[in-house]
Amino acid sequence: MSTEKKWYAIYTMPRWEKKVAGLLNEKNITTFCPINRVERQWSDRKKIVHEPLFRSYVFVQISTEEIIKVKQTDGVLRFVYWLNKPAVIRDIEIDIIKKYLNEYINVQVKEIDMRVNDVVRIVSGPLMQYEGDILSVNKNKIKIYLHSLGYMMVVEVDKSRVELVKENNISAKPPSSHSTSVVYQSNAV
Repeated sequence: MSTEKKWYAIYTMPRWEKKVAGLLNEKNITTFCPINRVERQWSDRKKIVHEPLFRSYVFVQISTEEIIKVKQTDGVLRFVYWLNKPAVIRDIEIDIIKKYLNEYINVQVKEIDMRVNDVVRIVSGPLMQYEGDILSVNKNKIKIYLHSLGYMMVVEVDKSRVELVKENNISAKPPSSHSTSVVYQSNAV
C-alpha cells in the first residue's frame, strides 16, 4: 500500500457534504468541500448564500491506507470509481476549482450533451490532446474518429476523458440519451 496522498472524490448522502467534511476533518483527513457563493434574491433583499458546488460530493486527500477510514464515516456512501479503482483527482483540478471559487460568485457546473458529429478533444490517457469526430454515443463511452493521426482510427473513449471542442448544430442529428458532467475536464465527478 502506498503512503502517498492523492485526491479522491466521495459520494455523500444528499445535503451531507459539509457534515461529512467536518466528520472527516475530525479524523485528521484533509477534505475539500467546494462551497459556491450564490446571490439569492428575496422580495425584500439580496443575500449571498453558501452552497456546495457539487451536490453530494466531497474531495479527500488520503493515502490508500485511509480509504477504509473514509468509508466508515457517517454520510459517506461510496468513492467515485474509475476503471474499478477509486478515481484519483489531479492536484491541478482541485487547484482550478479553488481558484474559481475564490475569484467568482455564482460559479456553475453544467452538463453537456455529446452527440454524433460533435468534435471533441481527448483530455487524458495515451491519446491526450487528439481531436476527433464522435461516431456514436453509448452510456459511458463514445467512439471517436481521430483524423489528426493521418489514419482511419476509431477509438472507444470514456466520456469523462473528452471535452467538447465544437458542437455540430445539424438539427437532424438525434440527441444523446445520456450526458456527462464536465468539471474542469475531471474524470471523476
